[in-house]
Amino acid sequence: MGANDPNTATGHFHPLIRRWFAGRYGEPTPVQAAAWPHIASREHVLVTAPTGSGKTLAAFLWSIDRMLTGAWSAGCTRVLYVSPLKALNNDIRRNLTTPLDELSALFAAEGVPFPSIRALTRSGDTPAEERRRMLRRPPEVLITTPESLNILLTSRSGRSGLDGIQAVILDEIHAVAGTRRGVHLMTAVERLVPLAGEFQRIALSATVRPLDTVASFVGGFRLIESPTGDRYEPRSVRAVSPENPKHFDVRVCFPDNARERAADDTWWPVLAADFKKIIAAGRSTLFFTNSRRTAEKLARLINENEPAPIAYPHHGSLSRELRLEVERRLKEGALRAIVATSSLELGIDIGELDRVVLVQTPFALSSTIQRIGRSGHGVGETSRGLIYPTHGRDFLYAAVAARAVMERDIEPVRPVENPLD
Repeated sequence: MGANDPNTATGHFHPLIRRWFAGRYGEPTPVQAAAWPHIASREHVLVTAPTGSGKTLAAFLWSIDRMLTGAWSAGCTRVLYVSPLKALNNDIRRNLTTPLDELSALFAAEGVPFPSIRALTRSGDTPAEERRRMLRRPPEVLITTPESLNILLTSRSGRSGLDGIQAVILDEIHAVAGTRRGVHLMTAVERLVPLAGEFQRIALSATVRPLDTVASFVGGFRLIESPTGDRYEPRSVRAVSPENPKHFDVRVCFPDNARERAADDTWWPVLAADFKKIIAAGRSTLFFTNSRRTAEKLARLINENEPAPIAYPHHGSLSRELRLEVERRLKEGALRAIVATSSLELGIDIGELDRVVLVQTPFALSSTIQRIGRSGHGVGETSRGLIYPTHGRDFLYAAVAARAVMERDIEPVRPVENPLD
């Protein structure tokens, strides 16, 4: 059987985990079948696949297996998950709860001991008392951001809970690999090595190229001590990128009755009226804008003259409680539309979306693909997006972006080299 054979992929797991997975999901997705043999072999991996292809479970399930079978003892942090977005961290924690609860019930029914596995988030939103509890009793799975990880590593009490790490999962690595924030993240990961020793690195990305460059960025360099002189050598990172074609349906739109108003900038109400029709025709719609100001403005225009709000803004300036409530209501079908900035660009689970509407062309092609990919989030589904330009040059940008999405053509990532800051 080949490395991507489903039976080969799940054969590494505990029999009860295999039974749970088969009952819950059936067969592994292509990316899971391709990744699990390498993850089980403790290789460092960069896993790339479209949004909704099962990458997150591919990264976590082997670690859960190790803790359930006792290969990694509970009682300390074994898995560190780092993402660039606080909202995604909360979503990951929620999505881990269901598999752990279901596995706990299955193990209990079979009379097999099930250790305590807790997944907790640590970010700027985390209350002080909850942070203190984490220090006293570290969770088995710690979910955090690059900035919070660096803060933890700077304090003696924070470092004390990180010395048992076996795996580090770096989600949405494409979002930081070409920035100083990415350098900040990877220096923090390297600072973990003297504390915990060498651990497995699992990086996840939906849209990234070139793979070799990003894989090298994730791997970094390992210190080799020798009587003849210490040296550094790059860690080997395997890129896992199975064939898993994602279908996109992208169109550039602009209302005919708004063209004559473009000169005096009074066409925003006309756009809002068009957006109301899109919202009314579907169950849930996600709008993206390039600024918080535009998101607030557009949500206000959509809600004008409505008996109750039908669209809510979502961006980083909102409180954690309000963001979570907006995400929950959209996922449950109680909210017809969200107008967001990049705060919902990454892989947050907000349920089924009929389509995504981009108001203004995003600044990067990778962001365009990522945002449109929020619709049709499931395996094999088509992602549908509309791009509404807002000025003359934006029509050119929109045409280029739409073609790039259809051809899967994105900018290459160039990691920052030797940043002095």
